[in-house]
Amino acid sequence: MAITAALVKELRERTGAGMMDCKKALIETNADLEAAIDLMRASGAAKAAKKAGRVASEGLVNVVVSDDNKSAAILEVNSETDFVAKGTAFIEFVNTLAKLALKNMPATVEEFLAQTLDTGETVDQARENIIAKIGENIAVRRVEVIQAENGAIGAYKHGGRIAVLTQLAKDDVALAKDIAMHVAASKPECVSEDLLSEELIERERAIFIEQAKESGKPDNIIEKMIVGRMKKFVNEVTLYGQPFIKNPDTTVGKLVESNTNKVISFVRFEVGEGIEKKEDSFVEEVIAQAQG
Repeated sequence: MAITAALVKELRERTGAGMMDCKKALIETNADLEAAIDLMRASGAAKAAKKAGRVASEGLVNVVVSDDNKSAAILEVNSETDFVAKGTAFIEFVNTLAKLALKNMPATVEEFLAQTLDTGETVDQARENIIAKIGENIAVRRVEVIQAENGAIGAYKHGGRIAVLTQLAKDDVALAKDIAMHVAASKPECVSEDLLSEELIERERAIFIEQAKESGKPDNIIEKMIVGRMKKFVNEVTLYGQPFIKNPDTTVGKLVESNTNKVISFVRFEVGEGIEKKEDSFVEEVIAQAQG
């Protein structure tokens, strides 16, 4: 029997799975629609696809550094509930993915999902299988890798919720780790003032101008107020301007300068940041199933 577009479409509608998964199942079952559905249910592909629309805003972050301290990977994997994120199966899955990311150094999440684990399955296939096992939507949300041939990499992880990587121009692992811990706690926008976006600066300036005008003070005083507030704002949101968490008497910028070093970059992942959380969606589904 021929595998037509209409047949693939019908299988997609009945399972909620992707086109390539549907086509593969139809090939393996010689275009037998019902057999293909059974095959996909058994493999977890249909179940995984049906859960894909559910919000996954919990989960874990992880960070791993190579033995020579010259390369590192950081990633976030999401689940729907904190309960699942604390489970052994999920934790082992995230740990396995972190090691694979360090080994293969993927450039994008899409590239990472297509990479192969030691089991022979791709990361995306392993994700679908764990969805079938756990019963929640699982999403590999983001992954980044860095390399520092001549500098140093610092890593810090706070539980499974926050992870940070820092890269310094010169080899000073202890300093890199201290700065990573600071970034985890203080959440800077970027390394230095010159890297702040013009949009952010203009937005804050506009707010300060309106606030200053409401004070009723003369224009020359207002101008000084705005300059002072902008300076304070820049110091608050840039890594170099922030008081160092282990010694607030100095800034991170002065600390780095005193060690004749430079922060090249940092990456900070916090579980669920930027995801629109629908706190009750999973609970409502469970209630609906119990009542229905």
